[in-house]
Amino acid sequence: EDTMRAADCVVDIGPGAGEHGGELVGIGTVDDLIANPRSVTGEYLSGKKKIPVPTERRKPEHWLTVRGARENNLKNIMVRFPLGVFTCVTGVSGSGKSSLVNEILYKQLARTLNRARCIPGKHTRVDGMEQLDKVIAIDQSPIGRTPRSNPATYTGVFDQIRDLFASTADAKARGYKKGRFSFNVKGGRCEACSGDGILKIEMHFLPDVYVPCDVCHGQRYNRETLEVKYKGKNIYEVLDMTVEEALEFFRPIPSIHRKIQTLYDVGLSYIRLGQPSTTLSGGEAQRVKLATELSRRSTGKTVYILDEPTTGLHFADVHKLVDILQRLAEGGNTVIVIEHNLDVIKTADYIIDMGPEGGDRGGTVIATGTPEEVAACKESYTGYYVGKYL
Repeated sequence: EDTMRAADCVVDIGPGAGEHGGELVGIGTVDDLIANPRSVTGEYLSGKKKIPVPTERRKPEHWLTVRGARENNLKNIMVRFPLGVFTCVTGVSGSGKSSLVNEILYKQLARTLNRARCIPGKHTRVDGMEQLDKVIAIDQSPIGRTPRSNPATYTGVFDQIRDLFASTADAKARGYKKGRFSFNVKGGRCEACSGDGILKIEMHFLPDVYVPCDVCHGQRYNRETLEVKYKGKNIYEVLDMTVEEALEFFRPIPSIHRKIQTLYDVGLSYIRLGQPSTTLSGGEAQRVKLATELSRRSTGKTVYILDEPTTGLHFADVHKLVDILQRLAEGGNTVIVIEHNLDVIKTADYIIDMGPEGGDRGGTVIATGTPEEVAACKESYTGYYVGKYL
C-alpha cells in the first residue's frame, strides 16, 4: 500500500480475476484510482472497503511450549504458543521468526505427530504435543510438477466426478468403469498423446515446444469416452468448466458441491477444474491447498503453519485469506502465521513479537498478547505500526 501511494503512476488491471478480469481499469495516480468507481484497489486505498478488526479475540485455553530454543540467533528462549486460536509471529526481517516456527516448532511437530524424517533446530523440548494430532504447513510451492495435476485431482473432487460418469446409463450400457474416465491410465484416454492433450516436441539446443495433439485436439480422451454424457456434458467439458460454472452444475450432488464450494470460498471462482497445476501462480496454489484443508472434516486438533501467506496478494485476496484462516481457527484448530502484513496481524487473536532487531541483535521475544496489548508495548516496532490500524 505504501509503495502504491509513493508511486508516480499506478496501472490497475481487473476488475475481477480470470474471466471477470483482463481489462485496464485505470491508470494514473492513487487519487485517480480512488475516484474510479470500477477500481477495487481504489476502494481499499480510500478506506471504503477494509478488512474489519474482529470485535472479540478468542481466548486460548491450552498452550504449546517451546523450551530452550537456540537455533541460529535465538537466545535460549521459552515461547508459549496458544492452541485453538489464530496466532501471528511478527518481527523485523532476521529476528528469528522462521528459525523458531519453521526450524524448531514445525519440524518437531512433524517428527512427533506425522512421523516425518526431519531434524528440528536446536532446542531443549516442546511441551503439550499430546493435545494435537497432525501438523500441516501450507506454502506457496506448486501443487504439482506435471500438467497432469490439476485442482480437480488435488482436491480429490475428480474421483467423485469419475464415479458419477461411471454411474450414468450410457457408461453402464457400455460397461465402462471409473478408470475409463481417467487420463492417466490406458482405456479411455487418447493414446496418441497419452492423455496429456499436448505433444512435446524436443528441439536440440532449444527449449521443448508443446503443440496440441492432432488426434484428440487437446481433449485428452478418445471418441468413445467423450460420447458418455452427464447432464449433456462429457468429461472433457466438465474439466473445462470454471469453478463458478461447476458450482451450479453440481449443485444436486452434495459431496462434489461441497468441495467445489470451498474452492469458490477461497476466491478461485475463475480457475478451471482441469487447468494444469503448472499454470497456477504461487498464491493460487496456496489457496487450492487451503480449499483442500477446508473441505476435510475438521478434528479440531490440527496445527496449520503458514509462512508469509500474503506475499504478492491484492487487498481483496488478503481479505479472503484472513476469512479462511479465521474459519480454520473456528473449528478449534491452531493457526500459526509468520506475517509482516498489518491487515493480517490486526485480525490475529494472539501475537508473538520477535526482535528487537535482526541478526545477532534479535532472537528474543519482545511482546506477546492480543494486538491491543502488543500495541501498548513501547519496545515493539510491530506494536507501533499495528496500533495505527486498531
